[in-house]
Amino acid sequence: MTGGAVLAVDQGTSGTKALVLCPERGVIGSATAPVRPRHLPGGLVEVDPADLYDSVVTAGRRALAEAGEPVVAVGLANQGETVLAWDPDTGRPLTDALVWQDRRAEGMCTELAPHADELRHLTGLPLDPYFAAPKMAWIRRHLTRDGVVTTSDVWLVHRLAGAFVTDAATAGRTQLLDLDRVEWSPAALDVFGLSGERLPQIVDAAAPVGTTTAFGPGIPLTGLLVDQQAALLAQRVTEPGSAKCTYGTGAFLLAHTGDAPRRGTSGLVSCVAWRLAGHTSYCLDGQVYTAASAVRWLADLGVISGGADLDPVGATVPDSGGVTFVPALAGLAAPWWRGDLRGSLTGLGLDTTAGHVVRALCEGIAAQVAALAEAAAADLGTPLTALRVDGGLTRSALLMQTQADLLQLPVEVSQLPDTTALGVGAAARLGHDPALTLDQALPAWRPSAVYEPRIPAAEAADRLARFRTAVAALLDGTPV
Repeated sequence: MTGGAVLAVDQGTSGTKALVLCPERGVIGSATAPVRPRHLPGGLVEVDPADLYDSVVTAGRRALAEAGEPVVAVGLANQGETVLAWDPDTGRPLTDALVWQDRRAEGMCTELAPHADELRHLTGLPLDPYFAAPKMAWIRRHLTRDGVVTTSDVWLVHRLAGAFVTDAATAGRTQLLDLDRVEWSPAALDVFGLSGERLPQIVDAAAPVGTTTAFGPGIPLTGLLVDQQAALLAQRVTEPGSAKCTYGTGAFLLAHTGDAPRRGTSGLVSCVAWRLAGHTSYCLDGQVYTAASAVRWLADLGVISGGADLDPVGATVPDSGGVTFVPALAGLAAPWWRGDLRGSLTGLGLDTTAGHVVRALCEGIAAQVAALAEAAAADLGTPLTALRVDGGLTRSALLMQTQADLLQLPVEVSQLPDTTALGVGAAARLGHDPALTLDQALPAWRPSAVYEPRIPAAEAADRLARFRTAVAALLDGTPV
């Protein structure tokens, strides 16, 4: 990396992380600020928009204070599918923000089901409340017709720098973007009853969009990117055939497909990876709704005290003891797209211990990621050669080894934490200095650990088959 230091801000579901990145010395300032979404009955998840903005300002200011030196630019990564209505004249929120996990637009999707194929062709996305447009339409129908309704990044950028913009990759998460043209789709807007809406300008991931004084003296805002694509960039997955998975609140596998969208038939989402200097790159995207959130759920039950317990508790037994856990605690995402389903825990006996349940949870998360990798390989027409991984749960050697075993591929753990912030930091650096190449702007990539498969392919197939049988029972609505 070359050039001056930049401030990279990752506004996430449960908190905001800010890094000050120096091209010579790496991370020279770091801070976090919590965000507390409310999980309500019926699959509702919402958050006070003020919490999102305050967390960005707090984390950014603290990181800059720790660094103790100025920065030349700032980049902002966002959650992708979280939406709210707000007044574009004052910036005042008119609703709470509906978080990406929120399922209240399920009925809206059922109503629009006859348009599902048309929408998938236009936008690359299946009709699901996970994406922004159904939630935007729900807000318009049930909460307010006033102001504008957008993804959270548009509101944050407006508050920070006065601009009304979104980057191409975030626009691609709305289900309102024409995937081929990378423009708002009049047909999709019409389907959702959003034709009259004022929509933000779609901009490159790396370009000046304004100046912010939220962190002190004015800093150019030059990088915008949705979170998972920012991590894809930081992992240097910039050519077709490679993939990364981020293990956060959920788990998100993205595979690069080059400069054309790849509309597959395996249940994955086709979307924009990023647009740089007017050139669009695309990726396949698969989601597991609950990863770290499933670990927190297990901790809330008192089975473990937190993520740090996965390895020591899991090590008390040699295997899952016949226990199968489908951790669909917020529904099943790709490749099944059944958000209405709930999880299952089967094969329990009087001899079942906490260790068995922990191993079954790790296997359940890893089996879903393996299903995504298999779908990506099918859509790409070529097998993946390795999986690059990042996120908090990569600290669990048990989960990572289980992942390598079930994938039958090497799992390369990023040495650099906070890859989302690093990716949008690279975008900010490019936006500040367009003379840089992408290679110069990105951090060096090297794994901190590589997990190789330790079990035969036949055993991996048997374990995946047991998981698929449990999923099939949920899909059929029959007892396991």
